[in-house]
Amino acid sequence: MSARKPFIVGIGGTTRAGSSSEQALLLALKHAGAAGAETEAFTGPKLGELPMYDPDPGHLGATGKHLIDSLRRADGVIISSPCYHGGMSGLIKNAIDYIEEMRADDRVYLDGRAMGFIACGYGYQGPGPVLNQLRQTAHALRGWPTPLGVGVNSFVVKFKNSECEDEAIAKQIEIMAQQVVEFARHRIGGLG
Repeated sequence: MSARKPFIVGIGGTTRAGSSSEQALLLALKHAGAAGAETEAFTGPKLGELPMYDPDPGHLGATGKHLIDSLRRADGVIISSPCYHGGMSGLIKNAIDYIEEMRADDRVYLDGRAMGFIACGYGYQGPGPVLNQLRQTAHALRGWPTPLGVGVNSFVVKFKNSECEDEAIAKQIEIMAQQVVEFARHRIGGLG
């Protein structure tokens, strides 16, 4: 078994600190940490520092460079997006667009990395299509979506201090985070 802890990067939230999608992400990373992973979060306020992605060299900025350096190190990624008009938010999509910087890496994009997803929407309609969109994006980035994706109706499901008040959704977030860590652990050479 590898002595190295899996490194899981979380991306999520809105520009509003404490949003449901941010709190859901932080809960997932807490569970990933409890499962033995090292974690790092890029939440909405930090993502708001990213300018629109520009593929020309020299346009990444400090936050963009930090995001890409962390993703290059990552064994797994968890993304938590709000549902905006039938799709993931522009803030999350912009952060994902930065992964284009990894196009020429030896391990292209997010090749072979586990990817877990949470979609938070104010109703029942939004989370399903956003989860599908995130999974399609994972395939385009050569990532491996976890079997479980978590859809959250934030009208009904509430978060407080990065804890979920709905036991069923809290358990789904825990299972998805564990799936990301378990897959990452297998990829880096361990079996448990």
